[in-house]
Amino acid sequence: MAQHLVRVIILGAQVVGRAFSKALRNEFQHARTAQASRGQSAETTQANRITGMSLEEAKQILNVSKIDNPKEIEESYNRLFELNDKTKGGSFYLQSKIYRAKERIDQEIKNVSKAQESPKE
Repeated sequence: MAQHLVRVIILGAQVVGRAFSKALRNEFQHARTAQASRGQSAETTQANRITGMSLEEAKQILNVSKIDNPKEIEESYNRLFELNDKTKGGSFYLQSKIYRAKERIDQEIKNVSKAQESPKE
């Protein structure tokens, strides 16, 4: 009986320890994200949080250096999306990352154009 009680206590301590370490890792990640976003606009920070991807990561995935050329972005997106088509033996995971990268860049283009249309006084 005592042996079972000890096992339950040890298991409980392990579960609590794992949950605590996961919460701590999440807190450190949020702190790093907040520190990195200090120089960004509120719209960019919000877009990063919504899509779960930074603009830099999206540009790396689509292999583009600047977002000022929509044609290059679209060509890169279409090529990579087709290469990773599941029916052709590609990866659905990679295809979804490519889609999210395009979505993130489109969001940033929208934010930039909105900011240019309504300059702050």
